[in-house]
Amino acid sequence: MENFVYEYPTKVYFGKGAAKQHLADSLSAYGPNVLLAYGGGSIKKNGSYDEIAGILKENGKTVTEFTGIMSNPTWEKVQEGAKLARENKIDLVLAVGGGSVVDCCKIVCAQAVTDEDLWEAEMVRHGIPTGNSIPLGAVVTASGTGAEMNGGAVITNEAVKIKGGMYAAAPRFAILDPEYTLSLPDNQVMSGAFDTLSHAMETYFGRSDRDNVSDEVALAIMVSTVANMRTLLKDIRDYTARSNLMWTSAMAENGILKVGRLTDFEAHQIEHQLGAYTDCNHGQGLAVIHPAYYRHLCKSAVPKFAKFARTVWGVSEADDEKAAQAGIQTLAGFIQECGLPTKLSQLRSKTEITPELLRQVADSTNLLPNGYKQFTHDEIYKILMECI
Repeated sequence: MENFVYEYPTKVYFGKGAAKQHLADSLSAYGPNVLLAYGGGSIKKNGSYDEIAGILKENGKTVTEFTGIMSNPTWEKVQEGAKLARENKIDLVLAVGGGSVVDCCKIVCAQAVTDEDLWEAEMVRHGIPTGNSIPLGAVVTASGTGAEMNGGAVITNEAVKIKGGMYAAAPRFAILDPEYTLSLPDNQVMSGAFDTLSHAMETYFGRSDRDNVSDEVALAIMVSTVANMRTLLKDIRDYTARSNLMWTSAMAENGILKVGRLTDFEAHQIEHQLGAYTDCNHGQGLAVIHPAYYRHLCKSAVPKFAKFARTVWGVSEADDEKAAQAGIQTLAGFIQECGLPTKLSQLRSKTEITPELLRQVADSTNLLPNGYKQFTHDEIYKILMECI
């Protein structure tokens, strides 16, 4: 194990009726002015908006709404939220939605209390914010990203075509009620669950020492995620499967898997830049990229891929190399089984996905040093071209 310090800042309230039972008590710790942040109209359709707005009103909160947060939140949207927070002297930001809403609000909370441009500070000068932030709470209505469990956020700067990870405010509390997810479109449920699977895979395929406990936990999360996704293929509204997936999503991103080891997350880096150019759905982009990426990574980590194949996919092949390849093929088949895209041409994109565009995506992809292979921009381009 590598050395580490672990501290967890987010209090989690999980289960049916969690908001009704716990939100009022959580609000009592903060001042009267609340920024209620959400995306489109889905929280008004599923009833969560009325419930949460009612609790805020009952507890004497003055509410300012910050709406229209998009699926790939932009730096411009962050600035809009920070301006609202400053102008209304916000005491608490309450993010209601999925990972996009929570991520946007994390940076809003940090940007609102400083005149320094945090994109410039973090993404250009590579600093880490150290000042205070406006407190943040999260009510999760779409699981998969685990964004409510940490201080990291993925933001797109459209001006420079970069979609990257930033660090800011972790939520002080998070409310996870699986019933809030029941009104989501089927494809959003499955793409979110695949993001969870991706997080566990990306952690597992980072370099770790022998018999690392994180590997075993990551494999267990993969097994559970796959099993519950298959349950949803039979009954998309199955509450037990929804609750298990909501918790595996949280477990994959609460930091426990990532301490004492290195992680990979190169597939995420590729998808981030693909998203910066196309605005594609994050989980669906990952579904397209992962099999091709793993075919290129596999030879550098055959024993790891063989264990993945046998543990997660039930591959019985005795030879490690054959088992490893079979595991990747089974992953690809599972993606298709779930109705997720398998080619870039199947993604919703704001622009045509051409070889020229993929060259730009590849050349701007952040190359991480922590996996079993150090990729080049040319290799990333080759992976992307295999996904067309």
